[in-house]
Amino acid sequence: MLNATYCTPDLTTFCGLDELGLTATGQQITAARAVIECKVIHDDTYCHRCGAQGTPRDTRIRRLSHAPLGWRPTILAIRVRRYRYATCKHVWVQDTRLVAEPKAKISRGGLRWALKGIVCQHLSMARVAESLAVSWNTANHTVLAEGQRVLINSPARFDKVSVIGVDEHAWRHTRHGDKYVTVIIDLTPVQEQRGPALLLDMIQGRSKQVFKSWLQERDPAWRAGVQIVAMDGFTGFKTAAAKELPHAVEVMDSFHVVKLAGTAAEKARQRIQHETLGRRGRTKDPLYRARKTLLTGEELLSERGKGQLQTLFAALGHRVVEATWKVYQRMVAAYRAPSPAAGKILLRELIHDLTKTFPDSLVEVKSLASTLTKRARDILAYFDHLGSSNGQIEAISGRLEHLRGSALGFRNLANYVARSLLESDGFRPVYTRNCEKPFNHPEASGRRAPWSPRR
Repeated sequence: MLNATYCTPDLTTFCGLDELGLTATGQQITAARAVIECKVIHDDTYCHRCGAQGTPRDTRIRRLSHAPLGWRPTILAIRVRRYRYATCKHVWVQDTRLVAEPKAKISRGGLRWALKGIVCQHLSMARVAESLAVSWNTANHTVLAEGQRVLINSPARFDKVSVIGVDEHAWRHTRHGDKYVTVIIDLTPVQEQRGPALLLDMIQGRSKQVFKSWLQERDPAWRAGVQIVAMDGFTGFKTAAAKELPHAVEVMDSFHVVKLAGTAAEKARQRIQHETLGRRGRTKDPLYRARKTLLTGEELLSERGKGQLQTLFAALGHRVVEATWKVYQRMVAAYRAPSPAAGKILLRELIHDLTKTFPDSLVEVKSLASTLTKRARDILAYFDHLGSSNGQIEAISGRLEHLRGSALGFRNLANYVARSLLESDGFRPVYTRNCEKPFNHPEASGRRAPWSPRR
């Protein structure tokens, strides 16, 4: 940095006050906080009613929380002048809308810092409130409202969406009330290999009508652009997609298909455990000890694991577990095939074999066969449209679980949806592209410009 060009230290520029139309006139640094005294750069001497030039009357101090300097909360003490025009007797104050909204407690610079902390650094709202020296309710209400305005309500958020995924998510774990939401994600970046999946929306409830209503609220041109809908085995989502998106290809994603087979293998193990021993599995029981080995891909098994399964299947009472395990392994092998075409052939053969008659003892296999046969077209469509997997929703759900843990739970669904949309990394590139310029100025949101004198 020997060739770097330095300039005179300037508190106004350092605190980002010039972007807010302020200039620093003093400072007061204590162990608890930093107070920056400043004044409005542009005079506002012309009457807002008649346009004539008025005279100064007095000065008042407006205090706003600003982006913190280091670990100290920063407060802006703005000297705002009041003017009066003698003829019409109108009194007005200097326009400070560039600094903050009327009656706001946080400056636009502070809001920009808070949004960046939540979107990029995943800060908790309590940490944001502490850094801004405001109450939690003030920080939560103001920051979420700003995030809703400049990020969530952006019309560009739904642009160029051609692949969507739909699934359910438990937003709270209580016995009473509706605890599920329907999650819609944008899988287009995954299929085009240009980024992670993006969270589009979360709607209260999980039913055919919930998803159908959400699709009906979208613009017809947007619905026409959706070419693929990835979903799990819930028929309600399939029916809603077929009704509102008849041109789209319905794909039952690989994550949930393999999960169906894994669940069948797990249920068969638990059922045989009860039938043979009359109780739940314990540490020394062979079936219980092999519970994780049964769900491991055959090519990934160690010699010890292979020996454990060989001993397990040698018992006559475990034939049902073995048959269900083989179905699960054939399904895993199909999705791990070297090419989509080969995988499609293997899975088609598996579905065809499952249409045959099975003994009544293979309860789980027969139930799985019924589901796979009904949704065969959707399941096989995955191999023609790689990247349309709802496994991305599980990744987003993991981040939302972390959010709910850091917030110690949510009682308000609207707050949870807003925080989830900001937390899921979809706005990180949008924010970083706009952070060089204060994108939340009044001019950027269509507000009227400050008063100018009449001519």
